[in-house]
Amino acid sequence: MTQTDKVISRKDGNVGYLIFNNPERRNAMSLEMWEACTRLMAVYAKDPEIRVVVLTGAGEKAFIAGADISKFGEERASEAGVAKYNEAVELAYASVHEFPKPTIAMIRGFCVGGGMGLASCCDLRICSEDAKFAVPAAKLGLGYGFPGVKRLMDVVGPSFTKEIFYTARLFDAAEARTMGLANRVVGNDELEKYVRDYAAMIAANAPLTVDSISFIVGEALKDESKRDMKRCDNLVTQCFKSTDYEEGRKAFMEKRKPVFKGR
Repeated sequence: MTQTDKVISRKDGNVGYLIFNNPERRNAMSLEMWEACTRLMAVYAKDPEIRVVVLTGAGEKAFIAGADISKFGEERASEAGVAKYNEAVELAYASVHEFPKPTIAMIRGFCVGGGMGLASCCDLRICSEDAKFAVPAAKLGLGYGFPGVKRLMDVVGPSFTKEIFYTARLFDAAEARTMGLANRVVGNDELEKYVRDYAAMIAANAPLTVDSISFIVGEALKDESKRDMKRCDNLVTQCFKSTDYEEGRKAFMEKRKPVFKGR
């Protein structure tokens, strides 16, 4: 995979940040950016210090405003190039959707096309009041594959999924909140602090409990025949056998904040 300064990772305590850094094009995504997303999420997945990852866009105008059209000539001019690009996009989506720890999309401005796809892969979406959402496939004559449709439908349900695709229009933050696409809508100037505090609150909770819920909810969304119920049960058992469980009970009795170690 290529190295790029178009995707930046940084750590703030137990919170990792993934920043899509192409503000002059409203953080439109190129092949190298999709590949970097996959690579950096894999690094965070293996980092025991990281308990939550926040994904966001650089600048004030966008989370991700779709694909970087200026790169199409070199990246998507051939059938092989299109196949390589599409594979990179799906790998990036999977790196977020299947990430074993909580993920938060911090969204301001435009969240369009591939941006909507990536945001719907996150566990939570917190956006500013000026956020705008759209999947313009029907205005471009593009087909949209089952995995992406299913991920969005798991978030907003079938009726809103159809409305988003049928109309291909921009939805504002209030509409996104109504659809369940946005978990929280906050003032434009409050967004970064709100997300930082929210991520810190999640990171301070027992990692084994939080990560087990992430996995179990993911399994619940699968067909019954494909669910790994044994692992679901094992994760719950591990919580009760953990020293964090002892710490949680002890802290409650001592009326103090628990200090969880993730073991």
